[in-house]
Amino acid sequence: MEAQLAALRPELVGFAYRMLGSPFEAEDAAQETMLRAWKHGGDYDPARGSVRTWVYRIATNVCLDMLRSAQRRARAVDFEATMVLGAPLPESTWVLPIVDRVLDPADVAVRRDTVRLAFVAALQHLPARQRAVLILRDVFCWPADEVAGLLDTTVPSVTSALQRARATLRTTGLQAPSPLSDEAKRSLVERYADAFERDDIAALVALLQADVINSMPPFTWWIRGRETVATVMANSDGSCHGARMVAEAANGGLALWQERPTGPGGSFERFALLVFEFGDELISEVTTFLGYRPDVAGQP
Repeated sequence: MEAQLAALRPELVGFAYRMLGSPFEAEDAAQETMLRAWKHGGDYDPARGSVRTWVYRIATNVCLDMLRSAQRRARAVDFEATMVLGAPLPESTWVLPIVDRVLDPADVAVRRDTVRLAFVAALQHLPARQRAVLILRDVFCWPADEVAGLLDTTVPSVTSALQRARATLRTTGLQAPSPLSDEAKRSLVERYADAFERDDIAALVALLQADVINSMPPFTWWIRGRETVATVMANSDGSCHGARMVAEAANGGLALWQERPTGPGGSFERFALLVFEFGDELISEVTTFLGYRPDVAGQP
């Protein structure tokens, strides 16, 4: 069983990330699930289902326990638009990105649209049990009777919860996945990186759709419109001059590390992770996570 549990861990991180909206909490939830499974392995009854079903039951309970006292994680657009940075809010405020390398590659390949930052943020609007039902039914495609058994409830209850969850999700403003090909998205991000490094504002904003949204957690600051983006960049303090952009895979898509020459001897250090959303032709949203450190738990 130990090998089976180890093999399940990456997909459990993906499940927990969708539930919790934080890669750090997702890692904690997966670890707690593994510990409980190893400790109670003798309780597993093959007659009641597969090891995977049994482990997901544990993982779901772990996530539900973690959500009982937690506030809903948010994005900057959940706050009133402002041009003033203000004070940074705690890490627990934000839906945070997750780098793809900690996820199950098959999960990312098949379900990439359900690990998009916008989709995970929309999930946070659902009550915890509805969130679990929607993820298990619509993302992982579990049968209703399996989900009912996992949650100790009935099939009609699962069906009702799923209907309510879908209805709520439609009210969140979640946009459909972009029709752009992977090649087109990659071209946009590569051109964005090149324009950013050259301080070419005109070339950069040309890659953004007219109503693009830019935000910068952990600040509630966010702006809409490529003309506004151009104005803000033109009036910046110059702290991004000399920065370089390094490709990353995050949230099932393309991302960029912004690195600045602030280390010893002018070595480059990671300053922020940029995560992109795309529209029909251009970039529709850029979220810059300042100080994001996926290698250090508890640090955004």
